[in-house]
Amino acid sequence: MTQEPHLPLAGKVALVTGSGQGIGRAAALRLAREGADIVVNYRSNAGAAEETKAAIESLDRRCIAIQADVSEEEAVAHLFNEAMSALGPVTILVNNAGTTRDKLILQMSLADFEQVLDINLRSAFLCTKAALRGMMKARWGRIVNVASIAGLMGPAGQANYSASKAGLIALTLTTAREMASRNVTANAVAPGFVPTELTSTLTEQQRKFILDSTPLNRFGTAEEIAAAIGFLCSPEAGYITGQVLAVDGGTSMHV
Repeated sequence: MTQEPHLPLAGKVALVTGSGQGIGRAAALRLAREGADIVVNYRSNAGAAEETKAAIESLDRRCIAIQADVSEEEAVAHLFNEAMSALGPVTILVNNAGTTRDKLILQMSLADFEQVLDINLRSAFLCTKAALRGMMKARWGRIVNVASIAGLMGPAGQANYSASKAGLIALTLTTAREMASRNVTANAVAPGFVPTELTSTLTEQQRKFILDSTPLNRFGTAEEIAAAIGFLCSPEAGYITGQVLAVDGGTSMHV
């Protein structure tokens, strides 16, 4: 008789923001394969979220898809209340929701700047705050923030995006320091260029420049980012907190 494979996250509830597609979907599926039940969050694309939900349920995991703009405090409260009612307290949080509004600083409006910070950074603060009480009560938690090498390198044309991701890294460090005594870890992954819906507007010239700047000479995949997220959520990563793991083919390495 074949034994059921060990599922290290069995009994855990994971919430992945922006998990209808791209890196968020890959992360949700990875955590489901590790045994977690999943809260799929989306802002507008209900069809994509339902596809993610169906894929997770095909793995015999419980799953609920909840629409919420996680940059809004009331929406975040609703999201976590619904998650608790359906699946139980969230003890794994992946702050993945993000957007871009790329322009040079002189061409960037205040609205462009603020919208990116709201969706990329404010949302992570609100979701982290909402998740912490349940994690503290359980005396166990994993928070993984999806940052970017833009937050480490500051590419031209991405003042808003880079600032939001650098802020997300700083939020990770503070969360890790404040929550360490409660056995809650907080880490960040900093992806390099990964072809997703978010990066679909880049020109071929921009793609070539990125490829030429990547020592491994290829783009990453959503599944490779998800693998790093899965590890940081695992029991084996219990002694890792306050770290930023660049998954970028070597792009951000220091010479």
